[in-house]
Amino acid sequence: MSLDLRRLDQLVAGSAGDLTATFGPGLRGAAAETLLNARGLTLGHFPQSFEHATIGGYAATRSAGQASTGYGRFDANVLGVTLQTPVGELVLGRGAATAAGPGLLQLVIGSEGAFGVITSVTLRVRRLPAVKRYDAYLVRSWEDGIAQLKRLEQGGVVPDVVRLSDPAESAVNLRMSAPKAVQLLARGRCLLVLGWEGTAASVSTRRGASKIRGIRLPGAGTKWEHGRYGGPYLRDDLLDAGFLVETLETSATWSGLLTTYKAAREAVSEALGECVVMCHVSHLYSRGASLYFTVLAARSDAPVEQWQRAKDAASAALVDAGATITHHHGVGTVHRPWMTDEVGPLGVEVLRAVKVALDPAGVFNPGKLIP
Repeated sequence: MSLDLRRLDQLVAGSAGDLTATFGPGLRGAAAETLLNARGLTLGHFPQSFEHATIGGYAATRSAGQASTGYGRFDANVLGVTLQTPVGELVLGRGAATAAGPGLLQLVIGSEGAFGVITSVTLRVRRLPAVKRYDAYLVRSWEDGIAQLKRLEQGGVVPDVVRLSDPAESAVNLRMSAPKAVQLLARGRCLLVLGWEGTAASVSTRRGASKIRGIRLPGAGTKWEHGRYGGPYLRDDLLDAGFLVETLETSATWSGLLTTYKAAREAVSEALGECVVMCHVSHLYSRGASLYFTVLAARSDAPVEQWQRAKDAASAALVDAGATITHHHGVGTVHRPWMTDEVGPLGVEVLRAVKVALDPAGVFNPGKLIP
């Protein structure tokens, strides 16, 4: 049986004073943003799937959006959920904060439908930013760009949106969008896009304190903002043209970021042979950052098996490097074989125990999440 939640698409409740809103799970992200904007509010959650993904999907998969560095990942903004399970209703989230035992809310967020069906989500919302500024730079190198992002994050002047492309991705992006002179100037350099949102005073202060070392590209940041949902459509065109196009993502500590980047690229390249492996950093944390890889190769007669070899090699490399098996794509079946590496054998047993308690017959999303 498949459940279609599209009619659970209301803004159930909202409080501008508390800066909270409760939504039905079938409401698409773009529609939720429209409803909030009419009240002078925003969710601040803009993944590349923004046009189609739903509130319930965001919660079930621990989504991260392009502005999550500033606004927080979706899981950090969930204040309450209602979960319908085969053994009863689970309602979580009350008051402003609690010390009532472990955070059961986190068992539902990211559960990918394995424990039940989310039927309402209460979220932290923000006031609409008065000012938005998007800047783009060419920085000296991938290593220099990462060092500058670490300085911004740990120095307390982090932008709301960050995207640092490695040399391969920078070359492709600029080839498609920049004048020839900029392409020549960019050789060996990396494209850095920073987005600043908030009050005029906040944006001005943080931008001024950022002190980015690089060549400013006027207008390029705003151009990126306006086209930021175009990636999936380009992927479809490349698939139609006979290419293998896939992505993988992870997160690592600052001290392990470059090692993880190198290990994943080498693993994919060795598994696929001739290919293009591009990468960008798009989410910053005090401890580290994310890495998002895009891979292009000539498609074989067995593309699923072709990519599975590369994905397995990359996953093994990520585990060996001490990185995560996923940053925001979730587990499902693709990452399930690597869950034991992520949470350990005892962690898997804890998840199984929760599954048995909430879904004893195993009817909800069987075969997902738990090895």
